[in-house]
Amino acid sequence: MIRLVAAGVLLGLASCARNGAESKPVDRSSQSATSAPVITLERTACFGSCPVYTISVSPSGEVQYEGRAHVRQLGAATGRVPRERVDALLSELEQEGYFTFAERYTPPEPACGRYATDSPSAITSVTLRGRSKRVTHDYGCGGAPGALVVLERRIDEALNSSQWTGR
Repeated sequence: MIRLVAAGVLLGLASCARNGAESKPVDRSSQSATSAPVITLERTACFGSCPVYTISVSPSGEVQYEGRAHVRQLGAATGRVPRERVDALLSELEQEGYFTFAERYTPPEPACGRYATDSPSAITSVTLRGRSKRVTHDYGCGGAPGALVVLERRIDEALNSSQWTGR
């Protein structure tokens, strides 16, 4: 169910891309369990020029990227990282407590804490050994754990998003 919702959101956002590049829907019905994403990171818009994109990786290391705004590469791109890097990232996410985080650090959730407007959000999802978790993190929420910010950055680093975002 979570994957269907995520796929719908991604397709909806892809249709809103500001550039003239042609955006094609991705048919995920033929994906096997080894190519379905195990880690996904989506970065949303802010009041300024925050990068807006989604990046995900499969267990085998297939990286899917979709740039939407304020990034070097708009539209879809693919890449590959070693399977060992995916395994290490999954292990790091688990060891650092990803599955213990609240599902939402957004106003008016109690976990949000003190709130400042106009910040971007990061939406992550992780599937590991039969467990799935999705965390929506509005950067305006002061109550979000610092470890979550670090893990979001680690996903970017491990999947080499900077080659497409320029950041």
